[in-house]
Amino acid sequence: MARNPDQLSFGFTATAAFEEAKDAARGCQACPLWEPATQTVFGEGPVPAPIVLIGEQPGDKEDLAGKPFVGPAGQKLNEALEEAGIPRAALYVTNAVKHFKYVPRGKIRLHQKPVTAEIKACRQWLEKELDFVRPKVAVALGATAAQALSGKAMPVNKNRGVLFELGEAKGLVTIHPSYLLRIEDKAAAQAEYARFVEDLSLLKAYLG
Repeated sequence: MARNPDQLSFGFTATAAFEEAKDAARGCQACPLWEPATQTVFGEGPVPAPIVLIGEQPGDKEDLAGKPFVGPAGQKLNEALEEAGIPRAALYVTNAVKHFKYVPRGKIRLHQKPVTAEIKACRQWLEKELDFVRPKVAVALGATAAQALSGKAMPVNKNRGVLFELGEAKGLVTIHPSYLLRIEDKAAAQAEYARFVEDLSLLKAYLG
């Protein structure tokens, strides 16, 4: 997360610049995903903020609402954050890719994992968000977010739950909450959820 030494102290001018970046992202056509998507889904939350959560991409609900993490995965995330004692309102929440990638199946739009070229095309917007948000910790929810954040492949199981240096901030990799929704075995789902809450609990030290 490079910092511009001439960057203005955050105030009205910086807020206006952030809104300009947000407006510019709405017209982004850097990759083909913009065309079938309903809209660009930019991040949401306080700017600056001590913690940023980065998901993979907006889903069906997010694409329609224009807001990140408002669907089933977002509800699971809210539940885990509450259990970890972390108010979502204190966090900036966004995605590595800003458009919903899907394939239509009748009336259903099935999520498709973004490829490296699409992640790279959207990285310009994530970098702008990080420069404005200036987090103490950036959390990658899943492998796509970890790749976008670090610029390289970071397997979740190998790197999960361990804070690492990320320029002037810390980085943290954990699962995407949508993974919890796909676990069919009840006991395994409960164990994985508990571990997710444990990962998020590491963030409490950075809220002050």
